[in-house]
Amino acid sequence: MQTFFLGTALFLSLLVLLSLVRVVFGPEIFNRIVAINVIGTKTVVILALIGMIYGRVEMFVDISLAYALLNFISTLAAAKYFERKEAMK
Repeated sequence: MQTFFLGTALFLSLLVLLSLVRVVFGPEIFNRIVAINVIGTKTVVILALIGMIYGRVEMFVDISLAYALLNFISTLAAAKYFERKEAMK
């Protein structure tokens, strides 16, 4: 079962790299913000999988929840900031 979790984590890491391409070459700022949010979401899942691999699920779930909350709040803050910045133009 650990091999499955490890393979899934590696596959998600590859998807994070593909999302990183969208962050760098995105057509506009809101697409880049969504790509950063996708990277954060995949990171939360990867952290949970690492917890399953090491047998310390309770610790990694706490870390994942804290990271998910920070990811959500920072995405909202960035979207609000850039929305106001475009409205001021």
